[in-house]
Amino acid sequence: MKTALDFSDIDAGMLAEVGGKAANLGELTRAGLPVPPGWALTTEAYRRVAEGLEIESGDGLAEKARRHLLEAPVPDDVREAIVTSYAALGDDVAVAVRSSATAEDLPFASFAGQQDTYLNVVGAEAVVDAVRRCWASLWTDRAVAYRESNGIDHAAVRLAVVVQVMVDARVAGVMFTANPVTGRRRETVIDANPGLGEAVVSGAVNPDRFIVYGGEILERHAGDKRLTIRPLPGGGTERVETAHDGLCLTDGQVRALAELGGRVEDHYGAPQDTEWAIDEDGRLWLTQARPITTLYPLPEPTRPGLRVYFSVNVVQGVMGPLTPMGLSAFRFVSSGAAGVPGYGPADPADGAPFMAVSGQRMWLDLTTAVRSRFGRAVLPRMLALGEARTVPVFERLAEDPRLSVVHTSPRPVLRGLSRFARRLHAPSRVLLALTRPKKGLAYAARLGEQLDRRLRLPEPVTPAQRLDHAERILTATFPAILSIMPMVVTGYGLFALASKLSGVPIADMQDVLRSVPHNPTTEMDLELWHLATRIEPEPFRKEPVAELVRLFEAGKLPPVAQREITAFLAEYGHRGVAEIDLGVPRWSEEPAHILGVLANYLRMDGGADLAPAALFAKGAEAARSAIAHVVSEARRKGRWRGAVVGFGLRRTREFAGLRELPKFYLVKTLAGVRRSMFVVGEHLVGRGVLDSAQDVFFLGFDEARAALDGGDLRALVAERRETHERESRRRHVPRILLSDGTEPEALATVPIDGALMGTAASAGTVKGVARVVLDPIGAHLEPGEILVCPSTDPGWTPLFLTAGGLVMEMGGAMSHGAVVAREYGIPAVVGVPDATHRIETGQEIEVNGAAGTVTIS
Repeated sequence: MKTALDFSDIDAGMLAEVGGKAANLGELTRAGLPVPPGWALTTEAYRRVAEGLEIESGDGLAEKARRHLLEAPVPDDVREAIVTSYAALGDDVAVAVRSSATAEDLPFASFAGQQDTYLNVVGAEAVVDAVRRCWASLWTDRAVAYRESNGIDHAAVRLAVVVQVMVDARVAGVMFTANPVTGRRRETVIDANPGLGEAVVSGAVNPDRFIVYGGEILERHAGDKRLTIRPLPGGGTERVETAHDGLCLTDGQVRALAELGGRVEDHYGAPQDTEWAIDEDGRLWLTQARPITTLYPLPEPTRPGLRVYFSVNVVQGVMGPLTPMGLSAFRFVSSGAAGVPGYGPADPADGAPFMAVSGQRMWLDLTTAVRSRFGRAVLPRMLALGEARTVPVFERLAEDPRLSVVHTSPRPVLRGLSRFARRLHAPSRVLLALTRPKKGLAYAARLGEQLDRRLRLPEPVTPAQRLDHAERILTATFPAILSIMPMVVTGYGLFALASKLSGVPIADMQDVLRSVPHNPTTEMDLELWHLATRIEPEPFRKEPVAELVRLFEAGKLPPVAQREITAFLAEYGHRGVAEIDLGVPRWSEEPAHILGVLANYLRMDGGADLAPAALFAKGAEAARSAIAHVVSEARRKGRWRGAVVGFGLRRTREFAGLRELPKFYLVKTLAGVRRSMFVVGEHLVGRGVLDSAQDVFFLGFDEARAALDGGDLRALVAERRETHERESRRRHVPRILLSDGTEPEALATVPIDGALMGTAASAGTVKGVARVVLDPIGAHLEPGEILVCPSTDPGWTPLFLTAGGLVMEMGGAMSHGAVVAREYGIPAVVGVPDATHRIETGQEIEVNGAAGTVTIS
């Protein structure tokens, strides 16, 4: 391999060996784009200098590696290549010497600014020294920490060095070919400042900002531009305090930059983060291009025009990606759901017309609702119950002229609702809830028994029959379990009616919903707590969770603990964290989370009054008092009102807890299908198609069926696992996403006082120490600490038993976390933007669950 390369010699396929900047500049040069001349030193040169460097993670690694690279001699042939290539540029030409690591510009991490750049380097020896310092900058403390946070192996990283002729820049800066804040594609954002671009890149100055879309300059904002970085004669740079009035780019230059950015994006087929400069002669130069790694990938549009997508993952609190089989399962589930009102697809494997996938996550296409008069009236009310933060976003979308109302007649929606009600037998279910509540509850329980029977497969059964059964039951289960909801809606409808008849605001009636019966999630949590009171405390008080798992799986826990935990998992082992993904292990498979929670419970100190069972009983008493108060207020307005309100609130408590039951049954279905697919996976391992039965979850149902005839899918599974792992590291998932890439929530104004506002979810005020938890597995919450988290599903709720309060980034008053918090009587505020970033573990905060505020002390 050559040691030094001219940009025009660099092949894009050498990216892993040459480094991102070098390969990109080579491509741009060959594409005829204006790149300053220069050359690159390949990673082979770095490898030779780095020989003998022992790479072991731990304290002092970065300093040791830097010292080795700064002290190691540069091989003679490498030095000669540098000197010769530099001389070929001319006599004492000023150059920029820039690092280009093989781990840069990855799909999940840009590494921008992690390695060093040296500007206005003059003279061969100075260039050699700058190259050496670039090599050493692969081991800056920040670069080492960044690699470790992104799971990148230090030993696998190499560094090339790019040497470019300096542009005598009159003005320079950066340009994004998609808006990095809002995500809007083809909306070019340009930051510019007089002098070298380092002032803009390093954030040392407030530059001028321009936003361009479709050739039109949408925004011009003049920065103070108080600092300019200039080259010095003979090498180096200086920082000069300056004062510039007006803008440093003309409209013509702004449009020329945007046009050039469009050409670069077209060349690479993806939005780009570029650096540029305009010299004293007015010529425009590109000095760098890299992909923008922070943009969320767009769903594949199924229809023309601007589309509005709503994240199912965010609402469910599952921020990570779903497995391919998990997504495939939800296509069948969504097909069954869409079939109830008569909108199911011809092939259930395709999924409902309103379902989309992007970033291995599920999205709902809400465009029809946004552009419908009926949808604009109804959807915000529905969202207010479960996802309140989305309501103002939805209302702003309604003001976008591109999303004007086109569906004016309510008839199609009413026809769909009519079919929906008929097929769920909604009128008879409502009547049952009103007149015969015990029979209604019995129906809900009987539905679960029927589901258990349907999940059982007679033996013997072939792998193909297992796949047939899985597809049938996934399609059919959701319509069946949805038939519970008319009774739930009846309960909440009577709750609202009681508020209207009594004159008591709904916000002041939240105690009515405390400790409601028939909620499978709270029943599960309380059973886990009772379990902790029945089992032997040793070894839970002293052994780590990994040892508890080993003892349990070997059947060597104390007898009562072994028996009771086994029984608990037989009843609730189908649950888990991120349980909506069929490809995710259940508690019955990986009991570490449950054993860890039990250990936390058994280490708690506190009186009987703080036990969850006692708190739950107090909640039920508070509910009775609340009902009495509301009935009393209603009687003031008429005797009949008091009777109706009392009747309505009793029915509310009977049926509100069933809200969690459809999901409980759905998750049980997914767990049953998962067990069956394990068997299919074992069959495919026996056929040599897969390495492990677990690998079947990285196939869709159609792929698993095709694989029954043989083949080798191990490479495909490995690729998908890598993609899944990469998506798991994505730090941000939008709540609402437009098909042009815009994240409407990013357009919202953040309160200047930094107040943390959300949606009131569970009344009460509590002060306590915050505990930010991003993953409940292994999390420890001291009694009274306030849980701060992105969102919750039932896998989180055992933590609620010791929490003093709850703050969630997602959700509304009727979201899962809010419902459970009310039942446990802990103050809660949900829908708090960026709560897990704005609050830190250990901070003292106050949660006002009635006002919807979170105050940081």
